Amino acid sequence: MATGFGIIGCGMIANFHAKAIASLKNAKLVACYDTIPAAADRLAAQTGCKAYYDLDEMLKDPGVEVVTIGTPSGAHRDPAVKAARAGKHIIVEKPLEITLKKCDEIIAECEKAGVVLGTIFPSRFHDSSVQMKKAIDAGRFGKLTMGDAYVKWFRPQKYYDSGAWRGTWALDGGGALMNQAIHSVDLLCWLMGPVVEIRAQWGLLDHVNIEVEDTAVATLRFANGALGVIEATTAAYPGSLKKIDISGSAGSATLEEEDLIRWEFAKSKACDKAILEGMASKKSTGGGAADPAAIGFQGHAKLFADVLKAIKTGGKPAIDGVEGRRATEVILGIYQSAETGKPVQLPLVKDPVLKARKNGKVTQ
Repeated sequence: MATGFGIIGCGMIANFHAKAIASLKNAKLVACYDTIPAAADRLAAQTGCKAYYDLDEMLKDPGVEVVTIGTPSGAHRDPAVKAARAGKHIIVEKPLEITLKKCDEIIAECEKAGVVLGTIFPSRFHDSSVQMKKAIDAGRFGKLTMGDAYVKWFRPQKYYDSGAWRGTWALDGGGALMNQAIHSVDLLCWLMGPVVEIRAQWGLLDHVNIEVEDTAVATLRFANGALGVIEATTAAYPGSLKKIDISGSAGSATLEEEDLIRWEFAKSKACDKAILEGMASKKSTGGGAADPAAIGFQGHAKLFADVLKAIKTGGKPAIDGVEGRRATEVILGIYQSAETGKPVQLPLVKDPVLKARKNGKVTQ
C-alpha cells in the first residue's frame, strides 16, 4: 500500500516534490497546504490531492503519513515541530533551518516523537557523486589535500523582487550561500569530512534592496588536514554549472553538476574509463545556474525513497537531521568570519550574533 504524502508550502519547489512522489510506486500525494489558498488550490488541481488551508486540519488527516516542507527557509521550524507532534514523518527542504537553534529544535522534536526526519540535499544521490564518495572511501585519492566548491550562478534583480521573503535574513537566512550554494556546501562536506576552520569574505556587489550577500568566498581547513575553497555568487552572468574539485596525493576528480569531467588516479583501474564515460553527459538541466526552476526531480525521488526505506526498516535516512544541520553550521561560520574578519573554529558553540542580521544588510 502506498504511503500517503502531504506537502507543506505550495511554491515552486512543491512542483518537484509532487513529481518525485508521483514517480515512486510506494508513495502517493494525498494532501497539500499553503497559507495562500490559491497556491494550495493550484497544486491540488494539478495533482488531484486535497487542498488544505489550515495546517492543523491537514495534520489530522490519517491518510497523511509523511510531510515534505517547502516553505521559505526561515519558516521550516514551526511546521516541522507541528508535524512531529502529530506523529508524521518529515522531509525538509534545504536548509534544515537557518539557525542552529531551530535545527536542534526540529531534531529534538522528531526524536521525542519517534518520527523519521530527512533533509533534502538531492546532489548526494547523483550517480557521479556516489562514485566520487566511493573512490574517496576506498583511498584512491591517497591523502586528501584540497576540496573546492564553485557556485557561480546568476539571478537577475527581478528574482529577488518576485517575493518579499527573498534576500531577507528572517526568511532566506542568507544569500548566495544559504539559498543557492548550500547544496555544494553539503556535498563538499560529505566528500571531504568535517570543516574545523573557516576564513571568509562577503559582499553585496550587484543586487539592490536585499539584506544578504550575493557574493562570498571562504577558505576551509578540514579535520583531515586538507584545505579548501568555497566560492558562491548570484552575480556571475550568465551563470555556470556548479563544480566540485577533489584533489589528493594519488588522484584528482572534478564533478560538474551531475557530470564527472575529470577522473585521474596514480594507480588506474580497468573500470576507470567506463566510469568516466558513464558519468559524462549525465546532466539533463541547467542545474539552476541561471533559472531556479531548471532542475530535475530525480534526486528528490531517490531521497524520498531512501526516507521511505528508513521508515519501513526503522533505520535512519542517509541525510537525517544531524546531517542536514551540518551545512547550516558551515555557512553560519562563513558569515561570522566574513563579518568579523577573523578565523572561525567549528563546531560552533552557538549561533553567531551577526550585526548584518540586526542591521538588515551586508556591509563590506
